[in-house]
Amino acid sequence: MSVKEAILEIIITAETPLSPGEVEKSSGLDRKEIDKALKELKKENAIYSPVRCKWAPVKAEA
Repeated sequence: MSVKEAILEIIITAETPLSPGEVEKSSGLDRKEIDKALKELKKENAIYSPVRCKWAPVKAEA
C-alpha cells in the first residue's frame, strides 16, 4: 500500500475531518510524506478541506 493509499484509508475511516498531525499520529508516517500525499490527493479531488487545516474524503455521488 502506498503512502497516499494509506492516508486516504485513514481519512475515509475517520468520523470527523483530520488534520495532518492527526493523520501522523494514526499512521506513524513522516510528516513531510503526509503533506506531500495530502497535496496529491487534493489535486486528484479525493479529499477536500471542510474546515481550515483539516481534511475529509470527497463523497462519491450515487
